[in-house]
Amino acid sequence: MLRESVPDPGSADSEALFRAYASFVASFLYRLGARDGELEDLVQDVFLTAHRKGGYRPGAASPTTYLARLALEARLARRRRESRWRAAKQDDAALATVGAEPSDPSRALAEKQAVLRLQAALDSIEPGARAVFVLFELDGETCESIAAGLNLKLGTVYSRLHAARRAFRIAVSKSEERERSFGLRRKQETL
Repeated sequence: MLRESVPDPGSADSEALFRAYASFVASFLYRLGARDGELEDLVQDVFLTAHRKGGYRPGAASPTTYLARLALEARLARRRRESRWRAAKQDDAALATVGAEPSDPSRALAEKQAVLRLQAALDSIEPGARAVFVLFELDGETCESIAAGLNLKLGTVYSRLHAARRAFRIAVSKSEERERSFGLRRKQETL
């Protein structure tokens, strides 16, 4: 993921943090299941919280893991408050995780389906483990940085990553099995 660089991470005020990492926070929250207007509200909540806490201060946590912790806390707090209002709508926001929309319609459909399958697999992972999985596997953070950013013991990060990988593999296998089953049914219907 491309990010603008923060001039001096030691003095990363809220505005510089927002400019450099707003797209990361939005993508991270999307992968945690935030959608539509909720996504924008949560991004705003994350940066307001970062501002209230005095911005990012360098240490063991990177700016992304610091913001990921705030994002996870904001997402879980909102989820608790609004659990019965959770929407299951899937839309074109899924393209935000793969970039610009391709010009070829069949390729656009294939990419959108792949993103939706990825998101469904991510949705099957418990939120704490999902945050670790997304930061490690999709954003390339180190386990040490994740532990510092999410205020976890390093062993907890490793165990959550292991559990998340297992849940992800199971979800992908089930998805592939459904697709094969659907393909066989369609093939039999045409015969």
